Amino acid sequence: MQAPASLLLVSLRYLGDVLLTTGVARRLREAWPQVQIDMLVFAGTEGMLAGNPDLNAVHVLPRGIGFAAQLRFALSLWNRYELALIPQTGDRPHVFGWAAAQRRIGLVPPVRKRRFWKAWLLEQALDADASVHRVTEYARLPAALGLSGTPRLRPPSAGLSAAALSALAGFDVEKEPFVVLHPAPRRLYKRWHAEGWHALIKALQARGLRVVVTAAPVEAERAYVDEVLGPSKAAVTNLGGKLSLAQTADLLHYAAAYVGPDTATTHLAAACGTPTVALYGPTDPRLWGPWPADGLATPYEKSFALQRRGNVALLQNSALACVPCQLEGCERHRDSYSQCLDEVPMEAVFTALQRLQVGRAT
Repeated sequence: MQAPASLLLVSLRYLGDVLLTTGVARRLREAWPQVQIDMLVFAGTEGMLAGNPDLNAVHVLPRGIGFAAQLRFALSLWNRYELALIPQTGDRPHVFGWAAAQRRIGLVPPVRKRRFWKAWLLEQALDADASVHRVTEYARLPAALGLSGTPRLRPPSAGLSAAALSALAGFDVEKEPFVVLHPAPRRLYKRWHAEGWHALIKALQARGLRVVVTAAPVEAERAYVDEVLGPSKAAVTNLGGKLSLAQTADLLHYAAAYVGPDTATTHLAAACGTPTVALYGPTDPRLWGPWPADGLATPYEKSFALQRRGNVALLQNSALACVPCQLEGCERHRDSYSQCLDEVPMEAVFTALQRLQVGRAT
């Protein structure tokens, strides 16, 4: 297909989804260096696109605004683009894509009553495939334009030098080996237990590694970090709530390793090329496993105790037949516990780190 003069990529979901969509923008920019490529995202997720060289501009849609405000926002984008790419099947991505562009290509849900009007708005409708990884699914959009290739994500960057990062973190990030831990996911049912984090911190410190902890600037997450650190607080570099996503990404490039649950920061670490241990419970890694920096050559298995893909070691409690259930924990709500994560011992996590050649005794 001939390159359009301008293109809008619509990603109206969460932080992790925005990161996973950057593979589309990257492929477009590689093929069409002169095209105006912009992105539309929800407020609060635009930090995942900081410093992204593949984008000319980012439009930010406020969350929770009423119909009139949404209409005004849509009118501000009216017919500004030649082409819109819509990688999500929701209503709003399709409505805003329709308002913004003369031509549209997008994913549509398989259920007829939910898809007919969306397919009608599109020049090319692609049936969503719920059985493949989201990055693989999103890559169908550039492929529909004749642009194939292994998707590679683009992490954000604040452009910080090692010296600037060292000043921010309080230690020399180039000379002192450190491991980044991100204990608090957005949803409680994705948490690993505090006892495991306690033991892991001690094991890493015993091997001469500095422990750096990150967290979102959310009170509940910072409170859980305080619980995790407990008596180890003084010996740990706690950067929880102090770094932007872009600054965190810059820090991760220097880390010896990263450990975290199924959360956006774990996807970010994988995209940065950091040796990453991902603790997965109810989530199906075939759909949402962290995407390695050089791409996913072999798809994840549905359930396997420890599977290595590129710079990622993904850990699951495969002893339980219900893993992964794709549900919100054992109680089926976001504040639920998850037995599969509660029963993962620290030793399994450390074994995963050793698989990545991190933390071996010298």
